[in-house]
Amino acid sequence: MTPPLLAQRPSKALLIGLVVSGILALLVLGIMLLSGGPLGFGLSALLAVAPLPVLLAAVLSLDRLEPEPKLHLAFAFAWGAGVAVVVAVGFTLLGQELFVRAGYGAAVVEDVGTVLLAPVVEEALKGSALLLLLRRRHEIDGLTDGIVYASMAGLGFAAVENVGYYLLAFGEDGVSGAIQLFVLRGLIDPLGHPVYTSMIGLGVAYALTRRSPARFAAIPLGYLGAVFLHALWNGSATTGSLAWLGMAYLVIMAALVLLIVVTVVERRQFVGKMGAYLPGYQQTGLVTDQDVRMLSTLSARKAARKWARRVGLGRAMSDYQQAATELTMLHLRAERQGMDPARFAVERDAYLGAMAQARRW
Repeated sequence: MTPPLLAQRPSKALLIGLVVSGILALLVLGIMLLSGGPLGFGLSALLAVAPLPVLLAAVLSLDRLEPEPKLHLAFAFAWGAGVAVVVAVGFTLLGQELFVRAGYGAAVVEDVGTVLLAPVVEEALKGSALLLLLRRRHEIDGLTDGIVYASMAGLGFAAVENVGYYLLAFGEDGVSGAIQLFVLRGLIDPLGHPVYTSMIGLGVAYALTRRSPARFAAIPLGYLGAVFLHALWNGSATTGSLAWLGMAYLVIMAALVLLIVVTVVERRQFVGKMGAYLPGYQQTGLVTDQDVRMLSTLSARKAARKWARRVGLGRAMSDYQQAATELTMLHLRAERQGMDPARFAVERDAYLGAMAQARRW
């Protein structure tokens, strides 16, 4: 059996947040169904959901070495789709109402809501999913984890928001209008929200995995980066200029490339750490040179699992790989953040026990 350190019980707060967020997301979708009718809603929901499998697979592929708990990922997605959407709409409308009362015209109020209020409010609410996960800070072991959680919140938000946008386009221009908007939002720029919020994810993860006195400054800096990218895209779209839109798209793609580079570099560094830490456990008989080589690349891990399944040891190999990865992560946390020696010993022995129980080859 997997020890508690490898599969901790979910907190009540996490479960409550997941349920509340899910209910709010369903409530929003129900309102859209009633307002747009079955045909328009069905088409809009289909267009919004169509890219999700590919996008989710792309995000989760970043985290193959040490997959995050499914419940935490589901919470981040549901938070973006439910709480973030509902509260963002409310605050944006409230902000626009204040500008109306200040005497601004409808066009100005609409632009302010799109270019200023929406980025500021939406990124704060999507990013709050990361802040709520701070209580489970042991789950965020590196920058990649921050990117993954932020991207899940962004994908959840975008999925529900896109249903609303496609429904509006369907109401104005029919099927062709919804499909044209899908080409822009679902095909050309499907990663907008995940990229924006990933800036916050980087900031939160940096603050949790570093020991510098100014590390928490990374969180507001990440938030400002997210707001900037979001406002840049929304502002370019309001101009109706292809040149501005193209420029904004290139900036967002550059941010996406940066995120990919961060994950690749961090993965290589982590693999190097496995080669440094795990040989120290060879005297236990749980780690050999062959095991270290197997654990050090994704292709070797996959090949090992394939071999293990053929000989009836598929689950054992997966458990062994996970425990060895978590053991390396434990060393990294102790190196980066410091750790009480007694606590380190308890967690280390738990992972070694899991490796001993799984290793049957």
